[in-house]
Amino acid sequence: MGKHCKRVFIIIFGKISNCLIFGGASRLVAKNYLFTSESVSEGHPDKVCDQISDSIVDLYLSADSLSRVAVETLCTTNKVVLAGEVRGPKEISHAALEQTARDCVKKIGYEQAGFHWETLDVSVYVHSQSTDIAQGVDASGGKDEGAGDQGIMFGYACNETEALMPAPIFYSHAILERLSKARHSGEEVGLGPDSKSQITLAYENGKPVRAHSIVVSTQHAADLGQEDVREIVRPYVAEVLPDGWMCDDSEFYVNPTGRFVIGGPDGDAGLTGRKIIVDTYGGAACHGGGAFSGKDPSKVDRSAAYAARYLAKNVVAAKLADRCSIQLSYAIGVSKPLSVYVDCHGTGKQDEEKISSLIQEALDLSPRGIREHLNLSQPIYARTAAYGHFGRPVDSDGGFSWESTDLADLLKGLV
Repeated sequence: MGKHCKRVFIIIFGKISNCLIFGGASRLVAKNYLFTSESVSEGHPDKVCDQISDSIVDLYLSADSLSRVAVETLCTTNKVVLAGEVRGPKEISHAALEQTARDCVKKIGYEQAGFHWETLDVSVYVHSQSTDIAQGVDASGGKDEGAGDQGIMFGYACNETEALMPAPIFYSHAILERLSKARHSGEEVGLGPDSKSQITLAYENGKPVRAHSIVVSTQHAADLGQEDVREIVRPYVAEVLPDGWMCDDSEFYVNPTGRFVIGGPDGDAGLTGRKIIVDTYGGAACHGGGAFSGKDPSKVDRSAAYAARYLAKNVVAAKLADRCSIQLSYAIGVSKPLSVYVDCHGTGKQDEEKISSLIQEALDLSPRGIREHLNLSQPIYARTAAYGHFGRPVDSDGGFSWESTDLADLLKGLV
């Protein structure tokens, strides 16, 4: 979102309450409103594809940290198709890619007639990366690594949750993660891998205060009825929400169609990269349009979006703003960003141009600078492909490094 581009939302809360205008000099900010985000589980068809694609990224990075990977996945009834371009160790065969896909489906838990990790058919159409792309991206002579593509990337943070994420997407993920844990542990044997959540939160004076409505749709065993599933799901939802946030019973919807036995890729085809809003901020912030999964960190669609989140989170953690959006833009083959834009949505404690200068001092925003600072050339991506790329704890092996707030003190000191 550039300075000349405004997003206008009309939020209806009984009547038209206000407009939010981002990116312009004037802002009318709604104080009392409803906002909704959704999430999908690891067994959702699109998420199956994201996890397979990112498992292949990890396979290549495990063998060579400078591998180039761009692999897409399609899945449907008893079928997985892999397609894309790679540059990496030649010993990684098509058979290895097929086995990676099967292992991923097995881990998710699909052993049903229409989609079984052991019997599904896997077709592999993966070939070498274009030499034309490679010459633009690779460092050579006095030229630094260039961006793997042109594009715009956004990062966002706010102080609605401890993870500095918007509350609706944070709790939508939390509901499904808790149900997944119950399924995998054997605590709830009647639940299947495929599920979705949607939560509408009520905001008062700009802060989330309770759930207005909650929707959960989850695949289940054939011998369970709608009310059975509702009562299985209810305590897990209540567990992850703050005290007093549970919605009225009349606004708690579980499997509204009544039955959800046929699920996963047997029910709907899946594709890599179709859940980009689920992957990021649940619609509470801008998105540049590029998906993350299946891409190695030379692709700025992924790495620069992680860097933008990292910087926005550190701005909020440093208490320089209550909310912060950052936009970066790149050209293929060019190492430096073409633009850096900061919007604190009227909550900044410092001038936004000043904050922009601070974050560029704190982090080298070239593709190489981002990759090295966040240590992105590691096999850390399969875990990101379900339940959000942001708002997750930093792992001891460097996973989710972009969620660290290690720049907060530095940013405070630069003011």
